Amino acid sequence: MARPELSPQARRNRRLGAICAAVFVGMVGAAYASVPLYKAFCQLTGFDGVVRRAEKAPDTVLDRRLLIRFDTNVRELPWTFTAEDTSQSVRIGETGLTYFKVTNNGAVPMTGRAMYNVVPESAGAYFQKLECFCFSDQTIAPGKTVEFPVVYFVDPKYASDFETQGKPEVTLSYTFFPSVDAEKASRRADASQAGAG
Repeated sequence: MARPELSPQARRNRRLGAICAAVFVGMVGAAYASVPLYKAFCQLTGFDGVVRRAEKAPDTVLDRRLLIRFDTNVRELPWTFTAEDTSQSVRIGETGLTYFKVTNNGAVPMTGRAMYNVVPESAGAYFQKLECFCFSDQTIAPGKTVEFPVVYFVDPKYASDFETQGKPEVTLSYTFFPSVDAEKASRRADASQAGAG
C-alpha cells in the first residue's frame, strides 16, 4: 500500500524539525567538547594564567630578577599541603627548583590532582614548568608525607611584553582536588564487585 504524499507544508515542517534536532545535537556536543578544548587552549597559550609545560629551559638568562611566590590549597581531601619555600628570587630565564610536601591525614589511600595557575594572568604565557607533580594524579598512602619537586623558569620574553615588563612578582598557585579519574575507576571497581556478588 502506497504512503500518501505529504503536503508541501508537512514537508517543510518535517525538514524544519530535522534541522532543529541537528542543531540541538550539535549544541549538546559543543557543550561537552568546550571544557577540554578550553583547557587545551589555555595550556597551549598560557591564557587565563594557566602555566605551560616546557621541554627545555631557555638559553638566555637575564640580569633582571623576579620574586616567585608559592601558594598551596586543598579542596575536599584530608591532606596537608605546604610549600618548602614561600617565595624565591630568580633571574628571568634561570631554572628554579622548589619542593612541596603533601601529607595524607586520612585513614585510606587517596588520589588527588593539583590544578594550577599564575597571577598575574598575563604571566601565564611565560611561566613554564619542566617537572611538576601537577602533570599527573598523585596517590598517597594514609599517614604518609610525600615531597614533590617543581622545576620551572620564566621565559625571557616576559621582560619585553608590555603587559608583564613592569611586574616584579609572580604567584604560582596550586589547589589539590580529588582525582576525577580515580573516582571513576573506584566506581567501576565497586560496580564490578557488586555484579560478581
